[in-house]
Amino acid sequence: MAEFRGLFPAIVTPMTADGNLNESAFREVMEFNIQAGVHGFWIAGGTGESILLTDEENGRIAEIAADQSRGRITNIMHVGAASTARAAAMAENAAKAGVEAICCLPPFLYRYGGDQVVEHYRAVAAAADLPFLVYNLPQFTQVEITPDFMKVIQDRVPQLVGLKHSAPLMSYVRDYTKMGLSCLIGNSSLLLPALTLGATGCVDGPPNAAPELWIEILNAYNEGDLARAEAAQDRASEFTLLVRNYETQAGTKAVLSERLGIDCGDPRPPIYALPPERKRELAERLAALGLERVTVAK
Repeated sequence: MAEFRGLFPAIVTPMTADGNLNESAFREVMEFNIQAGVHGFWIAGGTGESILLTDEENGRIAEIAADQSRGRITNIMHVGAASTARAAAMAENAAKAGVEAICCLPPFLYRYGGDQVVEHYRAVAAAADLPFLVYNLPQFTQVEITPDFMKVIQDRVPQLVGLKHSAPLMSYVRDYTKMGLSCLIGNSSLLLPALTLGATGCVDGPPNAAPELWIEILNAYNEGDLARAEAAQDRASEFTLLVRNYETQAGTKAVLSERLGIDCGDPRPPIYALPPERKRELAERLAALGLERVTVAK
């Protein structure tokens, strides 16, 4: 079974001033993260404004990601949708684009039984026939993938390799890993404690604006330097809190724009967009944390 280990930033989807996909900024954000040492990306997830993208945009983003990464990292493409047919079509397109894996929310809005969720996942995973990760986000989907439920999915979805665990119960991390699954914790403030439970890495939005903070946690932990890892987690958590105070999508885009000297644009409505004065305030607070502008090698 493939293992997904390390830092997988939930990458933003940069937009132009007229609200369209900004391909050059997307490539710049990817390259910044790759050069910082990330192990892959979680693409078109919640931070990437997934459900606000068209299917054509989703497909184009997959193509750009595969082209920009050139096999240097692992791209996990989110293909979640309310209908099985739409999610399966996006999964098939992601595979054709050349990404290495796909991930998927449970079907949302309506309340579905367990068999319906499993069948949804079976169809979506089969459409791509790539390593498949579940996206456990019950606070938004109303579906919790408990360890017992995950075992049912594991028995019926042969492509299953892991999950992003964004549900509240941390104790589940240990259960998933005992099942042989890669468990990527979905809260970047909890990477270090999650690692001690067996988590294989992290997926979250704030790390794609300051990946070096989380790479330091992983390096210190893997080298057995717990004190250094704790200090690194404290600094990373401070940054996460800062970004979330300005809303994850808008705050992450604003930090990336400031650090890379590019314009990542605003989130797509109805997501909140930061007014200019809030962006200036965020830039000042960012400087106080010692996170400066970065030059991305071409």
